[in-house]
Amino acid sequence: MTHITTEAKGSRGGAALRLVLCSFIGIFLFFVPVDINGKSTILLDHAATAISTQARPVAIGFVLLLMAYGAFAPFLRGTWRKTVTDAVFSVLRVLGLALAVLYLAGIGPEVLFAPDMLPFLFDKLVLSVGLIVPIGALALAFLIGYGLLEFTGVLVQPVMRPIWRTPGWSAIDAVASFVGSYSLALLITDRVFREGKYTVREAAIIATGFSTVSATFMIIVAKTLGLMDVWNFYFWTTLVVTFIVSAITARIWPLAGLAHEGDRDQPLPAGRSRLRFAVETGLEQAATAKSLPTLLRESFLDGLRMAAMILPSIMAVGLLGLLAAKFTPIFDILGLTLYPFTWIVQFGEPMLAAKALASGLAEMFLPAILLKEAAPDMKFVAAVVSVSQVLFLSASVPCMLATSIPLSFRNLLVIWYIRVVLSILVTAPIVWIGTSMGWLG
Repeated sequence: MTHITTEAKGSRGGAALRLVLCSFIGIFLFFVPVDINGKSTILLDHAATAISTQARPVAIGFVLLLMAYGAFAPFLRGTWRKTVTDAVFSVLRVLGLALAVLYLAGIGPEVLFAPDMLPFLFDKLVLSVGLIVPIGALALAFLIGYGLLEFTGVLVQPVMRPIWRTPGWSAIDAVASFVGSYSLALLITDRVFREGKYTVREAAIIATGFSTVSATFMIIVAKTLGLMDVWNFYFWTTLVVTFIVSAITARIWPLAGLAHEGDRDQPLPAGRSRLRFAVETGLEQAATAKSLPTLLRESFLDGLRMAAMILPSIMAVGLLGLLAAKFTPIFDILGLTLYPFTWIVQFGEPMLAAKALASGLAEMFLPAILLKEAAPDMKFVAAVVSVSQVLFLSASVPCMLATSIPLSFRNLLVIWYIRVVLSILVTAPIVWIGTSMGWLG
């Protein structure tokens, strides 16, 4: 009996060590900004940047191999004919691979080589995402494999469930997107969904509500629009607006109508404190988790597969969206549907604002470029909305369509429109208050 008790204690002690140590490593890699050579960001971003700059030929070769796999795998496996969306995106991935090869070879019309076309898509998006997703996948093993997800899920459940209709552990997704990036957050969401810990509705709410661009990219938006002197006000406003809009969209169509077989939260046993139960749940997961080499291998392969599906889509869909924004009236027409809302909130130039915000569907950075000479209040709203909209064709939409979450392209467009409208209406009163208090110029 004594032997069994000692063994149990040893097992519990080992589980506790795995929970604490692996969680610490995961949190540090994903959430703690580190200053290296004057650049402050998370270590995963530093690693991706170092590889892309110090070993650029290797990085390009690696990314091209991933794109080739993503382009040809659907045809080799026959998955391209599952649905119309699968067929369309399978063709687009082949186009994306061809565009990457043409860009690197310097072949093609001059218009495609403008700084905001293929160079932007490949150098700023494809190369970055192609490196950070596989690297982030390795770090993901520490973050969600050894009990932190379960511990957080039980602890934060009273907040996440009533407000956003998602399990407590979705809080990790939310933080990962703001500190890391949408690609890392979607990697987490997809992995947890495939493990059966999210329903379709919960996974869709998280993917379309929390998987926005990182704080590091928000800095670029703020710099472009001259908002760095009000950075803290901008950052926290964006955080609050994004989460308010997500709470609303979770309760209306189309997200509210998606499949939901019942809450996946761990029920709190009667008479048990939430903190104690959270610790016990985390320890149980840590004790039964796979070995670290196994988890690292599985996570890395998941990251490679996801990156392979994302990268060629970013090149093709992103280029089509950017060309449409630059040379067609599509986004001007779409802007007309946003005009009533930019007019309601009393923008000085509501039509200009509406058309610029509509262009955010193609690429979230476009409104910042189009409105960099606008009035301070309009620039601030554009900076917030471009982040809180979450969805854009050059990157996040292809990322979401590459996951296992059954989200249709039509639904993503509808959700984008609803999020933009709500973001405008929620941000405007904050801007009025900020202006009256002297926080904005």
